[in-house]
Amino acid sequence: MEAPAAAQGPAEPSRAAESATDIEITVTSPEQMRELGRRLAGLLRAGDLVMLSGELGAGKTTLTRGLGEGLDVRGAVTSPTFVIARVHPPLGDGPPLVHVDAYRLSGGLDEMEDLDLDVSLSDSVIVVEWGEGKVEELTEDRLRVRIDRAVGDTTDEVRHVTVTGLGERWATADVSVLAG
Repeated sequence: MEAPAAAQGPAEPSRAAESATDIEITVTSPEQMRELGRRLAGLLRAGDLVMLSGELGAGKTTLTRGLGEGLDVRGAVTSPTFVIARVHPPLGDGPPLVHVDAYRLSGGLDEMEDLDLDVSLSDSVIVVEWGEGKVEELTEDRLRVRIDRAVGDTTDEVRHVTVTGLGERWATADVSVLAG
């Protein structure tokens, strides 16, 4: 039996902004994943938070390599699993890239405070692998990127990427450029 409309409460305003920037992309190779990262870099600016999720080997670090190329940052972008975070300074006028792997961190933002992400956020692009449930409190404006392996009769290279913009920053952003 359905509850009366009055008992359901008001809709959350952030949901409208969230759905306004959803895009789904199929990627068929690691090079296409890197290219998606390069295109995504064209949308990013200092102060942006990108949360990456997906199973081990889904392509989170490959996407971040493309981001690093697109942002023109120094140093090879590799998985920061054992160092937790790496800062890649810009080679030009763009923002630094802070690449975080929160896989081994069990707590939320409290455990991540030592990384000073809140201090870095205003002048950097911060990418957090395995960040869901851990870094949302940093900002209401963020991109959530979910990478899923294709199921069924496909090659191991096929990935389905869902990019969801959250908050005012992404409510009107044209993420359709990510589709290539």
